[in-house]
Amino acid sequence: MGIVEKIKEIEEEMARTQKNKATEYHLGLLKAKLARYRAQLLEPASKSGPAGVGFDVQKSGDARVALIGFPSVGKSTLLSKCTHTASETAAYEFTTLTAIPGVIEYQGARIQLLDLPGIVEGASQGRGRGRQVVATAKTADLILIMLDATKSEEQRRLLEIELDAVGIRLNKRKPDVVFKRRTTGGITLNATVKLTKTDEKTIRTILAGYKLHNCDVMIREDITTDEFIDVLIGTRKYIPCLYVYNKIDAISLELVDKLARTENTVVISCEMDLNLDYLIERIWESLELVKVYTKKRGARPDLSDPVCLRKGATIEDVCLGIHKSLVSNFRNGLVWGRSSKFSPHAQKVSLNHQLQDEDVVSSMFPSLTVSLSLTFYPP
Repeated sequence: MGIVEKIKEIEEEMARTQKNKATEYHLGLLKAKLARYRAQLLEPASKSGPAGVGFDVQKSGDARVALIGFPSVGKSTLLSKCTHTASETAAYEFTTLTAIPGVIEYQGARIQLLDLPGIVEGASQGRGRGRQVVATAKTADLILIMLDATKSEEQRRLLEIELDAVGIRLNKRKPDVVFKRRTTGGITLNATVKLTKTDEKTIRTILAGYKLHNCDVMIREDITTDEFIDVLIGTRKYIPCLYVYNKIDAISLELVDKLARTENTVVISCEMDLNLDYLIERIWESLELVKVYTKKRGARPDLSDPVCLRKGATIEDVCLGIHKSLVSNFRNGLVWGRSSKFSPHAQKVSLNHQLQDEDVVSSMFPSLTVSLSLTFYPP
């Protein structure tokens, strides 16, 4: 029996099993087996045979956004409208057969937008080059799920199922669980909160199913069995997501209003250029990028070329983003802006100082007698 058949058999057994307190333990075992088989399906242990042809493109810019959806929902049209990249569009399905990259330039940042081929039901099992599509989606900082506003909500549910099956968790954060392997000592399980969605017996059985007999587990929130399995596997991707409903010019105003009020949702019309500017704003907000400006000593900051970093970035991240050798030569830095304790005046900071949006940074290097901008590479 192949892996796909085993997965189908487990899914059918889970569907037949009634969900109650008495069956929690059995369902936990089935979920652990299902997760293990899905991991084997996506990452086969055997490396033999000819290499497959992929269509992933090099990651560039300050962030990557992946467009995912069923065929003919308007992904290629959106790419052409928001970037300077022309992607083939037509009235028939599967017009796009490979990944087409484009660049959105917004507030000094360069955001890479990837138009991925339309996926079909069963993509997580390899149908319609689905594995390549979802593997590329895992490298994104934000996922845009493109939907047809004229069709039912079933399309959204099916896409979520396919992405969840390959380990992509949309709009979720990593569970607050600490897991460490050991060579001896057995299993040490501690929980700082009361577990209402799973129990210790289920957790220990799942650990045994993964042949983990010596480890430390610290649970700091009320997690489910699925979330604990995600922690054990360790390859899950927690990616923010925006649901983009296209073709709103073909539906009623009442339905447009209902969709627009849904969480993490944007309504647009690529054909009539409706709400595209707002979509780019929402992409920027969801990426949570921080713009940092650099300056030379005695000069004004360069506001035309910011360094864009993820929220929570430090001075060290700025140095590494420019050139890795700057960290070893770093002595101290000066920061103006929201993160400075003495704003509007400068604060002398170290490498681990956390920056905020629109801060201005200047750095001192011990081998030089003047303050240099971080935009300069060392000679």
